[in-house]
Amino acid sequence: MKLCSVSKIWDKSAHNAFTDLALYRGKLYCVFREASAHVSPDGALRILCSNNDGQDWHSVALIEADFADLRDGKLVVEGDSLFLFGGAAMHEGEGMRSYCWQSDDGIHWSAPRALVKEREWLWRITPHKGYFYGIAYYCHEHDGYAALYKSDANTDFHPLVEKLSQAGYVNESGLVFDEEDKAICLLRRDPLWQTDERALLGESAPPYTQWHWQTVNCRVGGPVIFLYQGQLYGVVRLYDGRVRTSLVAIDRQTAQIEELLSLPSGGDTSYAGVVLCDNTLMVSYYSSHEGDCAIYFAKIAL
Repeated sequence: MKLCSVSKIWDKSAHNAFTDLALYRGKLYCVFREASAHVSPDGALRILCSNNDGQDWHSVALIEADFADLRDGKLVVEGDSLFLFGGAAMHEGEGMRSYCWQSDDGIHWSAPRALVKEREWLWRITPHKGYFYGIAYYCHEHDGYAALYKSDANTDFHPLVEKLSQAGYVNESGLVFDEEDKAICLLRRDPLWQTDERALLGESAPPYTQWHWQTVNCRVGGPVIFLYQGQLYGVVRLYDGRVRTSLVAIDRQTAQIEELLSLPSGGDTSYAGVVLCDNTLMVSYYSSHEGDCAIYFAKIAL
C-alpha cells in the first residue's frame, strides 16, 4: 500500500466534515456537511464535482433544509441516477430523520423523501442485485438497536431484521456483499452505556435474516468497507493513541483489524468515502490536523 497523493479540496465553511465519494457518468462526486460547528443547527450538504482524476474540484449543488441540520450525506449510483442519502437532526425536537434525494445529472436534485421509521438513522446504503440495503440505528440507552433494511430503486425501505444488534451502543456501519452473495457488516460501538467499545463484524448468507457476529480487536469510527482481490478492507477512524483516519485490513475469520496506512489526519477526522478503480483507491475524508476541519482527497496504490 502506498499513498500516492493527498490534497485539500474544500475549506470554505467554518466546519467541513462527514464525506462520501462516488463515480457517476465518468466524474467524481464528493458530498460533505458544511456548517458553523461539528454540532450546530445550520448543516447543509455540499456536493463537489471533479473529472475522474480528482485534480480540480468545483461546487455543483448545496442541499439545504429549513427544518433540520443535514448530516452525513452518502452517494449511491444506481442505473442512470445518483442518489443522496442523509440524516436530518430536526429543529423541532423530533430527533433524527432519514431522507433521500435523487438526481439525473448530479446538479439538480429532487425534493427530500423521508425514509424508515422516525428517529432511525439510515446510515450507509449499498446496492446489490437491483436492491438497496442499509443499516439504520436508533439511539437509546435501554432499547437502542441497529436494524437491516432493504429497498427497491423507488427507495421504499422495509425491515429485513428489525433488531439486527442490541449489543451496546451500536450505530454507524459499513456493508458490502462478496462474490458468494454473503453480506458483511462492520458495526461501530461506542462506550456511552457499556464497557466494551470494540466494533462488531457480522456476516450473513441470503436472505440476510440470520447473522453471525464477532467482536473485533479495536474501536472504530465512521466505517466504510470494501473488497479487493477477495480481501476485506476498510477506511476508519482509529482511537488508540492519536486519533487518525486509516486504511485497514480486516480478517473475516478472526475479526482482527490491522492498520496498513495512516492518512494525513488528526483531531476531528474520518468519515471517508471510497471509489476503487483498478488498483487505485480514491478516498475522500475530513480532518482538522491543519487547523479548521477541511475536506481532503487521497489516492492510494493497492
